[in-house]
Amino acid sequence: MTVTLRQALGHDLDALYRLEQVAFSGDRFSRRQLWHLLNRANALTLVAERDAEDLSPMRLLGYGTLLFRRGTRRARLYSFCVHPEARGTGLGRRLLEALEAEAREHDAEVLGLEVRVDNSVALELYRRMGFRPERWLSDYYEDGCAGWQMAKALLPEKEAAQADEG
Repeated sequence: MTVTLRQALGHDLDALYRLEQVAFSGDRFSRRQLWHLLNRANALTLVAERDAEDLSPMRLLGYGTLLFRRGTRRARLYSFCVHPEARGTGLGRRLLEALEAEAREHDAEVLGLEVRVDNSVALELYRRMGFRPERWLSDYYEDGCAGWQMAKALLPEKEAAQADEG
C-alpha cells in the first residue's frame, strides 16, 4: 500500500469527518469545526491517503492539524488521527515528522500538543519523537479523562537535517 501525504483541501471534508467517527469514541470534531479548520483558521492540515489504485472505501488513513497563532513561535498540534487499520504501520510517525517540518516552515520553535493519559500508544509515539510533558491537565476531556500537555523544541531545518545524519 502506497500512502501519500498532502495538504488537505475543501473536498476532503467528508472523508475527514468519517475518519473522526471511526478513530475517536469522543471529543470528535463536528463537520462545522472541520470546515472551519480547513477554510478559516490560521491552520494547516495534512492528510495521509492511499493511492487511487487502492480500491478500499477508506482512502484517508490519517490527518494532523497544526494551529498557528500570530505573535508566537509556538505551533499547536491541534488534532492527530490515524485510522485504526493503519495503526502500527509507521504512518503516525511519518505524519508527525511531516507536521514538524511544516511547523518549522512557519518559523515555529516549539510544537505543543495535548494527549489523553489513557492513550498509551500516542503517548509513546510522542515520547519517542522527543515530546516532553509540560503540564498535567485534570478533567481535560469531555468524558473527564485527564491529559498531558506536551511540547518539543523544534530545531531549525538545517540543524534537524544535521542531527538526523549524525
